[in-house]
This record gives sequence, structure tokens and C-alpha cells, in this order.
Amino acid sequence: MMKKILIATFSVLIAACSPIIAPQPFPAWTSFPTSTPNIVTATSLSPLTSTPIVLTLPFTPTLVTATETFSPSATFVFTNTPFQAVEIQILGCDTSLDILHGMGEVTNAYVTVKNTGTADLPNACALLRAIDEDREHPDKKSCTANLPAQNQVTFKLTVDSAYKQDTIIQVDALSNDAVILRVDKQSCRNISLFGGKPNDVGIVKPIQ
Repeated sequence: MMKKILIATFSVLIAACSPIIAPQPFPAWTSFPTSTPNIVTATSLSPLTSTPIVLTLPFTPTLVTATETFSPSATFVFTNTPFQAVEIQILGCDTSLDILHGMGEVTNAYVTVKNTGTADLPNACALLRAIDEDREHPDKKSCTANLPAQNQVTFKLTVDSAYKQDTIIQVDALSNDAVILRVDKQSCRNISLFGGKPNDVGIVKPIQ
């Protein structure tokens, strides 16, 4: 019992010593001031207008129109310029004695000259030479007044040659003393091996 009295007395003393604090009102919460929102009005964009750029060239091109006229009835004319061309054919040779001209053994060659060009050959000739030729024989050159184109003539030509020697000969075809062709033959074989002597010497006739 005594203990309960002491506790009550102690409690009264503590309460007397404590200051009296008036109760404070409970604070009232107020909302934060709201800021006025910025209103952005969208401005419509004006359409872009482009100004074309005109480039000025330093020159003004000129258009040229080519006009071609075609005539289906056109006629082409080709003109051929006459030309000289010959062929030499050595038929063969033989030997004989020429007492008339004071010569011993001579070599006779039978040569055909063919005019294979398109121009006539005036004063057409054949000239014979031999490697062992001694004196000049008067028949070493033979001619015809004219050898028409695509015609031929056979000549008998003679040179003074060494006795019993195989003669190397050379034949020139000429027209008005101008050499057109020259042919060499290392060995002119006996004409009898090729059908004998021709019987149309000096006769102009078409090419065979």
C-alpha cells in the first residue's frame, strides 16, 4: 500500500514541474499553385516556291538536219584504166651453124609473148641474151608492129653462143623499147622434146 502511495506522489511532482504546452493546430495541406500551361499554336507552313534556274550556255547549238536523197534508178559506171601486162613462155631451144653471118654455133630460142593486159602493145618485141654470148646476132631481137590485148605471138630469136655448152638465156618483152617483163632460164632444152619447132612464128593470134 505504501508503495502505491509513493508512485502516485512522484507522478504528481513530475506533472507539476512540466510546462504546459498548448496544443498546436494540425497543419492543413494546400495544393501547389498550378502554372498556366504555355499554349503553342501550330503555324501552318507556307508551301515552298522554287524559282527555276536558267543556265545560259556560252554557245547556241545549231541543229543540222542532213537530207539524203536516194534514187533507186541510180546507175554506177565503172571505168577501167587500160594497163599493160605480159607473159613470156620459152618453148625451147636448138643449135645450128650460121655460116651466112660468119658465126659458128648459134642458139635459137622459140619464145611466145602473151599480152595479158587491157592495152595494146605497139612495136611489141622480144630480145634474147645468153651468158656465153659472143658477137651480136642480127636476129637476137624480133618484133611485131602491134600486139593487141589478149593476143599472143611467137618469135624465133638467135644469139651467138659457145660451142657445145649449155647456154643460160634471158628474154625481155618490150613495147616501144620499154622493158615490160624479163625472164631467165637456166637451161633451154631442145625444142624437139616439146613437139618440135612451132609453125606459127610471127603470127598474132588470140591467147590460147
